[in-house]
Amino acid sequence: MIFQILLNVVLPVFILIVAGSAMQRLFRLDLYTLSKINFYYITPAVVFMSLYRSAISVELLGGVALFYGIYIGVLYALCFILTRSFKYTSGMKAAFTNSVLLDNSGNYGLPINQLVFAGSPLAASIQALLMAFQSLLTFTYGVISIQGARLSGNYRSVLIGFMKMPVPYALVLGFAFHAFAVPLPNFVTQPLGYVQNSMVAIALLTLGAQIVQYPLRLGRLEIYFSMILRLIIAPVIGYILILAFGMKGLPAQALLIASGMPTGVNSSILAEEYRNEPDFAAQTVLVSTLLNIVTVTILITVAKGL
Repeated sequence: MIFQILLNVVLPVFILIVAGSAMQRLFRLDLYTLSKINFYYITPAVVFMSLYRSAISVELLGGVALFYGIYIGVLYALCFILTRSFKYTSGMKAAFTNSVLLDNSGNYGLPINQLVFAGSPLAASIQALLMAFQSLLTFTYGVISIQGARLSGNYRSVLIGFMKMPVPYALVLGFAFHAFAVPLPNFVTQPLGYVQNSMVAIALLTLGAQIVQYPLRLGRLEIYFSMILRLIIAPVIGYILILAFGMKGLPAQALLIASGMPTGVNSSILAEEYRNEPDFAAQTVLVSTLLNIVTVTILITVAKGL
């Protein structure tokens, strides 16, 4: 089974990532434009269509939200204890915590979800919900934590930044249109479907192009602590919560796999934007993505038994 998962799920993902890395080396792609295409064009379409066509119930929506809230809360508590035990600077505390809390549920998690569950609308809806929650976390806590004292009460800019994000609107509209069975004409759903189908290739190409710009340096102990929390402890927390909630079948499988995603590129983007430990943030993105070849294969294998 492990060999089949590697061959049919993990290998296709990393072939596309390597292709993106090669294209970045050869052509120096415009990463700013690629990110905007993913964030403002592809991701909202995927979120909307996944929820619009899903069979997700209000009860399951509440369960996923509760799962995510507890999951993030426990991870934050562990980061709080570790960063203070080792007396990290305030900047390093923020960068480390972001490297653990902000995972790559979008341009990595969604493709993995589609490949594992063969495009199941329910599984895609759960992943879309987690991606929306992750976006909310990134542009609230992620930004506030990394700005730290420099925020100086400027919460208005954080709120404006969040309101400019398309994903939450796509989430609300997709769920509302699904809940009230709003019919959409073919000339609306077909273009959105075309965009949704392009997500796997474009998202993974973008990820490959992004991570290749980071030089591989493995001399920092903090990187390994981050990897342990992000790739090992986080899915263990997810597994315990799934058992505690009594979840079974596809929802349990989707949540467990989603709990073990590597560090998100957004943590590095925020670190670069605010010049707060950018080297550490870049390393956690690169190393966690590479190590995830092993960890996500194990997670998928374990998830099949749920």
